[in-house]
Amino acid sequence: MPKVVEHPTVIQAAGNVPKRIEEFVGRVNTGEDRISIARMVSPAGWEEPGQRPEFEEITVVLRGMLRVECESGTLEVRAGQAVVASPGEWVRYSSPEPEGAEYIAICMPAFSPETVHRDQ
Repeated sequence: MPKVVEHPTVIQAAGNVPKRIEEFVGRVNTGEDRISIARMVSPAGWEEPGQRPEFEEITVVLRGMLRVECESGTLEVRAGQAVVASPGEWVRYSSPEPEGAEYIAICMPAFSPETVHRDQ
């Protein structure tokens, strides 16, 4: 039988200013290690350290613009667009515009602090 996820778990985010992470499915909220699905709300000016995760990350932008830096350049991913980062690829996310950004992040396997490999 399908299972309703009653509510997400709010998780502390990395970055220079607070960003809200609401994990619906994943290691913390449901004990799932194959995939994680989280809603992110990042304010204007938020940026996090670069990372080289072991997981694939699919990001769907719902509102605003998410800047994605990678070794070959910079992408501006806007509402209605998505970006896919492959395992082992260096990326750095930020929301530099005044309205910030809201997006859904899907990680396979599920996000883990041990496998994200953030820059020092």
